[in-house]
Amino acid sequence: MKKVIGVYRNQHMHWVGDGFPVKNLFSYDRLGQAISPFLLLDYAAPYHFDPATVQRGVGSHPHRGFETVTLAYQGEVTHQDSSGGGGTIQAGDVQWMTAGAGVIHEEFHSPDFARQGGLFEMVQLWVNLPAKDKMTAPAYQAITQAEIPRIEMDHEAGHIRVIAGEYGGHHGPAQTFSPVNVWDGELKAEYETFLDVPAHHTTLLVLLKGELVVNGAQKVLDSSIVMFARDSDSVIQLQAYQDSQFVLLSGEPLNEPIQGHGPFVMNNKAEIIQAFEDFNQGRFGKIPVKS
Repeated sequence: MKKVIGVYRNQHMHWVGDGFPVKNLFSYDRLGQAISPFLLLDYAAPYHFDPATVQRGVGSHPHRGFETVTLAYQGEVTHQDSSGGGGTIQAGDVQWMTAGAGVIHEEFHSPDFARQGGLFEMVQLWVNLPAKDKMTAPAYQAITQAEIPRIEMDHEAGHIRVIAGEYGGHHGPAQTFSPVNVWDGELKAEYETFLDVPAHHTTLLVLLKGELVVNGAQKVLDSSIVMFARDSDSVIQLQAYQDSQFVLLSGEPLNEPIQGHGPFVMNNKAEIIQAFEDFNQGRFGKIPVKS
């Protein structure tokens, strides 16, 4: 079994804008190279929003040097950015934005969700870009639920969805700049499953809801991450004590310096300074005004 080297739990919620009540489950400013190529994951646990006449969310803000990945579980998010990317993702969909050389974007509850209200649940993941690709052109991938392979477990014990990378011969639709697996899934209480991840990958199990025992020994509660050793073992055993919802991340470490400040993640301080200068000079473009 792949060795567990750390378990971290965060139940403290904070607001991002006025539309995203999130728990930060991991961040590179605390864990650094240990989680490369991943940078950050925020979990917006189920939260009920009343109907509103205005859209809640986060207004225009910049990014450079990495990618943002939003997984929608309940509710709807509308995105628009300065590269021309945009759209609305619904429950089961994924939004994969490459900030690259620089993008300005905004994220709001969709107009329909704002009017109707309801439960809202999302995950946002930041994936670092290799140094050679940090100044790539911005891009946007809108991935619908129908495009994501879903592998059903035996005895209706649960399922795995392959958003990026490969699992059991099924390939995810997301295009990535380095070898990365992003899977999400559910495992019902009293069942177990075995996940096979690439040896020597950085591997993180994110338990959103429920209760699991990992590798027969490590108890894990909701809003937790489990870090595994980059060793030659590739198998992870999961046993569910409660109905559980999780995200499994694995990726080839970049082994490059990480220098971040706010919305920019580069390789050195000079590149961060340049990012601020470029943004202040308007070189990230503008979000198109809707007619």
